[in-house]
Amino acid sequence: MTAPKTLYDKIWDAHVITEDDDGTSLLFIDRHLVHEVTSPQAFEGLRDAGRKVHAPDKTIAVPDHNVPTTLDRTNGIISNEESRIQLEALDKNARDFGVHYYPVDDVRQGIVHIVGPEQGWTLPGMTVVCGDSHTATHGAFGALAHGIGTSEVEHVLATQTLIQQKSKNMKVEITGKLRPGVTAKDVTLAVIGATGTAGGTGYVIEYCGQVIRDMSMEGRMTVCNMAIEGGARAGLIAPDETTYDYVKGRPHAPKGAKWEMALEWWKTLFTDDDAHFDKVLVLKGEDIAPVVTWGTSPEDVLPITATVPAPEDFEGGKVDAAARSLEYMGLTPGTKLTDIPINTVFIGSCTNGRIEDLRAVAQIVKGKKVAEGVRALIVPGSGLVRAQAEEEGLGEIFTEAGFEWRLAGCSMCLAMNDDQLAPGDRSASTSNRNFEGRQGKGGRTHLVSPVMAAAAAITGHLTDVREML
Repeated sequence: MTAPKTLYDKIWDAHVITEDDDGTSLLFIDRHLVHEVTSPQAFEGLRDAGRKVHAPDKTIAVPDHNVPTTLDRTNGIISNEESRIQLEALDKNARDFGVHYYPVDDVRQGIVHIVGPEQGWTLPGMTVVCGDSHTATHGAFGALAHGIGTSEVEHVLATQTLIQQKSKNMKVEITGKLRPGVTAKDVTLAVIGATGTAGGTGYVIEYCGQVIRDMSMEGRMTVCNMAIEGGARAGLIAPDETTYDYVKGRPHAPKGAKWEMALEWWKTLFTDDDAHFDKVLVLKGEDIAPVVTWGTSPEDVLPITATVPAPEDFEGGKVDAAARSLEYMGLTPGTKLTDIPINTVFIGSCTNGRIEDLRAVAQIVKGKKVAEGVRALIVPGSGLVRAQAEEEGLGEIFTEAGFEWRLAGCSMCLAMNDDQLAPGDRSASTSNRNFEGRQGKGGRTHLVSPVMAAAAAITGHLTDVREML
């Protein structure tokens, strides 16, 4: 009899090609996602060596980080020179090497971590890599998914394999039920608040428990998306009927007899009873409130009902870190979080740019107006998400409320395109990182859920969305 295995163990073992005595393994990679920022050097390396892409049928290219999201993009206008060069390079590389490609003018284009699942490229039990840390998103499907460096991008393009050391197993269980106004974003931020940004270092996290089982695929993707912010190599959720229902019928999902064969294997992808976890965290869903970050790390998270902490509230190196964060954020200890004004709202990103997120936002802002002096952007995660939102009348709700209703792209999640904060701007953002300068030099970012961002847009300050339900 074999020892009980975790979900991570099962996927890892199914993909090991060779293993050295020191544990270094060569893994087969099922799916490789590429975008315009971390792939140019990799493709150039292939050209210099005279190599081809080993498995172009397993490689998907999507422009997202640098893509303009303003409506004039449809006229081919890309004013940022660096962005234009990178986008043109991806266009050439994708066509030259014959990989699957969704160009800027394709309605299926969007953020790579939204396009992959949307098109059925992401499937349970796969190994999925991309030159982007938020590849962890795909773990929501029971896929072992993580970011890689540019040299590794070239290695995967050339060989469809990756050299790796196995991580340890960590379980994060969320029991019970969430209360009204509490979302998947609050759950994943609450986990990071409990573990710190290094709590998952050296581990692959499996998220489980009733709260996770009750989540839609969109919610599960939000949770896994931020596993990397907790230091983990990847996040995983075991596939179930919710997963299968989402995947079935998508363009690149298995069909017919192949679907039945795939489903038979997918149903073995769960953690065995008595399997060993090296670390365990349990949170009660009822104890999680709508949260907001106050500092410059995702671990700087508090319930919206709290006040800005003081450096002396912490211990060790966190004392100085908190002092620096408060100075950068321009906050005074003791200030109610709900008294903090904002002048920018960003709703989008690979964390929260899906149709479910936009529907929730529409429920909050319908019939209301964005507060005076607030710039509010809603950026769908893909062209198909935008089209669906338009069909459901959400776009009209957003524009009537005073939001900028944009085209698909990474947008203001990071300062790598024209959607940026100016120095001193303060945003309520549904993105995944609040580091110094992440959304623009000198910009101040408060991470929140989509409904919390919507509430802030209407009131002009950080707001407990439960007061608007």
